[in-house]
Amino acid sequence: MRVVGEDAVTREFERLATGTPRVVTAGNFATPMTLLGLVDGALPQYRLFALNGQPGLPDRAGVIHETPFVGLGVRRSDRLEYIPARLSLVPQLFAQTHMPDVVLLHTTTPRDGRVSLGIEVNVLPAAVERARQRGGLVVAQMNPRMPWTFGDAELSLDLVDLALEVDEPLQSPMPRPPSRLAEAIGARVAALVPQGASLQLGIGAVPDAVLESLRGHRGLRLWSEMFSDGVLALRDAGALAESERLVASFLFGSPELYAWVHRNPRVWMLRTEVTNDPGRIARQPAMTAINSALEVDLFGQANASWAGGRIHSGFGGQSDFVVGALHAAGGSAVIALPAWHPKADKSTIVGVLDGPVTSFQHSWVVTEYGAAAIWPETSTQQASNLIAVAHPRARAALKAEAQRRSLVR
Repeated sequence: MRVVGEDAVTREFERLATGTPRVVTAGNFATPMTLLGLVDGALPQYRLFALNGQPGLPDRAGVIHETPFVGLGVRRSDRLEYIPARLSLVPQLFAQTHMPDVVLLHTTTPRDGRVSLGIEVNVLPAAVERARQRGGLVVAQMNPRMPWTFGDAELSLDLVDLALEVDEPLQSPMPRPPSRLAEAIGARVAALVPQGASLQLGIGAVPDAVLESLRGHRGLRLWSEMFSDGVLALRDAGALAESERLVASFLFGSPELYAWVHRNPRVWMLRTEVTNDPGRIARQPAMTAINSALEVDLFGQANASWAGGRIHSGFGGQSDFVVGALHAAGGSAVIALPAWHPKADKSTIVGVLDGPVTSFQHSWVVTEYGAAAIWPETSTQQASNLIAVAHPRARAALKAEAQRRSLVR
């Protein structure tokens, strides 16, 4: 690895300016913005591959956004190419159809011949490996503020071609206190979680509220694709199993969270194809996957990806964890969502999805009105249970729809 300045990095990027290279960058809240700005200035056109890209990503003519999980920064882009893929399978894209030419990392400063990927491991180790195999360029933005995390986060300096030293604050999501509605749903979900469960929680207000409601539990484990500040509440309440590692693939949150994970031996950051492997998920005791959705239909199918006729996010890890949790001893898969969508002004429990299915065959669907048992109920019982937890304004129409589809006797 050579530590160089911005001019030297720019010259390396300019060598790729004759084609349309694919640039894979750390996503979520770990995107190396300084490096990405140098790429954007050096390359007239390129493909940018980022998971859950946030506002601030380059979005201009010549930049094509590729992603299996759409973030707020590219959700409305006219140059978005969505790739339907489970998160566990994304590393295979780098080997088969979306080979990286450049990989941009956001790392710690070096120590003992290594750097750490810190808060964003995810699919980056696979991207680095593929880029090295095909003679691509791996560049690190080394930031002294990036927390050092262990596991697959630790990367040998031999795998990095160039490094640029940049001291800048890490990004954090805007804090949003949970609403009373989210708190009500969180309390209902928490009642379904056994003591000593292994937890996976998705992104959003409802999963955060679930963690707050789990403060009274004990012996909780974490095997998740990600976590955020809610884990700190479990720590403070003594709800976490003291002898167990907290396993995830990426994280984001407050400066307090970043300080807590720094060189914390309890936090173990692994690559996505490990954390999201349904077989490994199924081996976790009482694995409880808790995710949200935009809508659920009377057949128990959940849509967490599409809204208004266009892609909103993607599969993420939801389908991986639903399958893994259902196969775990004492496991369960929960979909939690408000019964009414305030912006669209309609029920989130619908007759039949009018878009793609993200996941199905869950254990429970939970709203503020209750918990509907799904697996292993009959299709008629599933529909009846879902109608019971739908918003009262929607129940009559849902019952009529169920009768038309022979789902209710």
